[in-house]
Amino acid sequence: MEDQRPTESEQMAALSKRIGVPYVPLRGRSSAPEVLRAVPTRVAHFYGLFPLEWRDGALVVAMSHPEDAVTVDDIRQVLQTDVVAVLAGQEEIRDAFMRHYGVGAETLDELSPEASSGAAASRDAEDLKASSEDASVVKFVNQLLLEALEKRATDIHLEPYERELRVRRRVDGVLADVSVPATIQRFQAAIVSRIKVMADLDIAERRLPQDGRIQRKVAGNDVDMRVSILPTPFGESVTIRLLTSKLFLDLEQLGFFPQDMAYLESLLEKPHGIILLTGPTGSGKTTTLYSFLSKINREDAKIITIEDPIEYQLRGITQIQVQSKIGLDFARGLRSMLRHDPDVMMVGEIRDLETAEIAIRVALTGHLVFSTLHTNDAPGAVTRLIDMGLEPFLVSSSLECVIAQRLVRTICRHCKEEYRYEGSPADGFQKDRSVFRGRGCERCGFTGYYGRTTIYELLSIHRDIRDQIMQRSSSDQIRRLALGRGMKTLRQCGWEKIHAGLTTPEEVLRVTMKEEDA
Repeated sequence: MEDQRPTESEQMAALSKRIGVPYVPLRGRSSAPEVLRAVPTRVAHFYGLFPLEWRDGALVVAMSHPEDAVTVDDIRQVLQTDVVAVLAGQEEIRDAFMRHYGVGAETLDELSPEASSGAAASRDAEDLKASSEDASVVKFVNQLLLEALEKRATDIHLEPYERELRVRRRVDGVLADVSVPATIQRFQAAIVSRIKVMADLDIAERRLPQDGRIQRKVAGNDVDMRVSILPTPFGESVTIRLLTSKLFLDLEQLGFFPQDMAYLESLLEKPHGIILLTGPTGSGKTTTLYSFLSKINREDAKIITIEDPIEYQLRGITQIQVQSKIGLDFARGLRSMLRHDPDVMMVGEIRDLETAEIAIRVALTGHLVFSTLHTNDAPGAVTRLIDMGLEPFLVSSSLECVIAQRLVRTICRHCKEEYRYEGSPADGFQKDRSVFRGRGCERCGFTGYYGRTTIYELLSIHRDIRDQIMQRSSSDQIRRLALGRGMKTLRQCGWEKIHAGLTTPEEVLRVTMKEEDA
């Protein structure tokens, strides 16, 4: 249902007329360094204001309650200068504060001199643990995580360099810098140590990679965070993967077209065979696999998975975590799963010949098997299995379908507009059809995009394809045959999503350029 609530800008414009104070939109507005220096971080945060400019000897500040004469007078006393207050929304002020002062700037101001010592990285474990438990360090890390979740980020990256600690987050598949205070590098060791403590990692070990997990409840939602630590010459690099409980496991919501949905549903009813998903990391393969499992998760079906890692817990499904240190890999887990009389099995990834052979033989003995493979397109998965060392007749008789997929950003529905596309994409793009884009608004963070959908190519292994597999045909030959029988390429699927008003030509070209222009 379309959200009809007024935006914050609309609310502020109405309030401005009522109280007689001018409203100044802050989106995209910047303040000069000398203006920012006039207001200490803690003062700006405490009073919820943002400094805009010097005007006739007075400091113009944006506030959500500029009519509060007592507060404005307090600000004059604290800053020892004349102040003129104008109206702005709380969210606008908060975003402007973070863009200019940085996430958690007021918290870093509170940290003790000891926590910011340049020698922090060389201190012993007890000192590191003490600094990681400083209330301000704890608060800063929590702010960093909460802000990322509010912005719908899936990953946070803390990347140390010689003269800076860079912080980035990935939203809708695209990485962007996070504004942080210039002083953050001084607190690098304490921040990393705090994350290690949360993930139950060894804070004294700074020479080897480490992996851990953090589980928290945020705003009523369970959040699972996967932490990975890598040593670098300038300190430890940290990546945090954010997995929330708001995972859409409804197959209809993934973006498959109705005719393909009907075919997939018929595949999921098959008693045996292999269904493969391919694509690079971050292309949504795991979410699609979980959606398949949820679709067939019934009382009369025994479903077992082996994964690395288990990204989401699925009720009614037995899930096994790969444990390489003790020899529990995909192949060994797959063999053990057979003793539990499963109907459906999922193997997180086919990485080697042994796993591939077992998966194929399991499919040939009456089990439905799901798995993933790292290839760029669907026909490439067939030749990859044979290149691993599998006999063509095994691949031909067990494989039912290969789906190659990518994720593209969808147009924000709140600022969607029609426009004339002047580019020159080939193979199937219809210039006479309507094309849309996002103008950029508050709800999408002025990117024009909100959320993602799937583009895919679906290779059905029918009789002609099986014959090609038996003849060890190349992936190009299999692709030509599949296209002749109606398979759409990733880009052609993208054109259909464009004409449906879901995404933009630029976005489709961005995610398909390497594969189809090679």
